[in-house]
Amino acid sequence: MVADNLLGDFLKARRARVAPADVAVPAGGRRRVAGLRREELARLAGISEPYLVRLEQGVDRHPSPQVLRSLARALQLDADASAHLYALVGPAPEPPSRTEVSPDVHRLLDAWTGLPAYVRNRYFDVLAANKQARALAPMYEAGSNLVRAVFLDPASRRLFHDWAQVAAQTAAALRAEADPRDPRTVRLVGELETDEEFRRLWTRHETRPARDELKRFTHPVVGSLALRRQALTVGGAEHQVVIVYQATAGSPSEAALARLL
Repeated sequence: MVADNLLGDFLKARRARVAPADVAVPAGGRRRVAGLRREELARLAGISEPYLVRLEQGVDRHPSPQVLRSLARALQLDADASAHLYALVGPAPEPPSRTEVSPDVHRLLDAWTGLPAYVRNRYFDVLAANKQARALAPMYEAGSNLVRAVFLDPASRRLFHDWAQVAAQTAAALRAEADPRDPRTVRLVGELETDEEFRRLWTRHETRPARDELKRFTHPVVGSLALRRQALTVGGAEHQVVIVYQATAGSPSEAALARLL
């Protein structure tokens, strides 16, 4: 992956996903491109077509906040995608954050008996995990990369009941949380692009940070598990997140989780 025209790639990908009918643009007979034509997006955003061409080709990389707001509105971007658009023309990536997990957080993980929990960074590297998380899946071992496991590890693919949905969420979260200009992100994405499904999802430019949601697992020992994932930011440790899984009280998943542990 070459990270030299991220803004242009984003604009072209999102322009291709806007149906003319959704923005009251006449179809105009046979169309050679998916989504909006350049001149249509330029008109909707209130900018000139030559200027949009310069943005998409990477000639102009510093549009004003007003132009970004107009483009976000015309492309019907949600809050996450709009924030990503702004980040693409923002300051250069920060230096890598610390990877050490504090002793207090280690004690917290171990204190959550019965609850799988781990700490990851913005690159989705697992920095620490309790024994419950490691029992849930090898991908939660410290030193693993969750995105790499989801797409490149066959055992991890079998772990998720709805792998396609998890894969889409994972790609969107990586784009939202890891700065695509960061050399480490570039290397990770370059490795992942050996997988056809990752390439397809990455080119969609979906942007969605990881949120609390239900995850369904098919564990080789205890079978089906429906666990609620919660993400907690670690105070004083930038870009570290604690992920905790919980089962509904009295549910078959709670019983299965207890057998696993």
